[in-house]
Amino acid sequence: MKNIIIAVSVITFFTACSVTKKLATNYEVLNYQGKKMLKGIINRPLLETDTAFAWFKEGMQYGKPDDAAVTAFQQNKTKFTMVVFGGTWCEDTQNLLPKFYRLVDKSGYPETNITLIAVDGQKTTSDNSHTTYSIINVPTFIILKDGKEVGRVVEYGNGDMVKELGDIVRKL
Repeated sequence: MKNIIIAVSVITFFTACSVTKKLATNYEVLNYQGKKMLKGIINRPLLETDTAFAWFKEGMQYGKPDDAAVTAFQQNKTKFTMVVFGGTWCEDTQNLLPKFYRLVDKSGYPETNITLIAVDGQKTTSDNSHTTYSIINVPTFIILKDGKEVGRVVEYGNGDMVKELGDIVRKL
């Protein structure tokens, strides 16, 4: 019995560490054209709680994600992870990131499977992940399966970013 308790404790500890790692942040606060800007690995609570990013909470209030995209995310949520690049200074990010998180919320896709990376005004990151993923414009939503990119949507894509993400995920 003692060995079982120890084994469960060890598994719980390592599981907690892996979840904490995915939600962990490593960012810096910069000034961009007189406004607060984040650069590095961030998370949703940073955007929700800082009044400098009121656009996030406001954007979360409006709209409904594409039903087919929601279904695709629900049915395939264990098959992929995502890396999302955005600029807290960027109007397209300010418009599309809340739409993305509405999809995440409605589908129940685990936020621990999302790495959210903020870029500076030159669209660079401190760890050069912008180079690794060939980031030119933001936001960029990258879908990975087994650590390999299987699709991406840059900015508005062909007009409906959420629908396009759903189309990529549906094919997994």
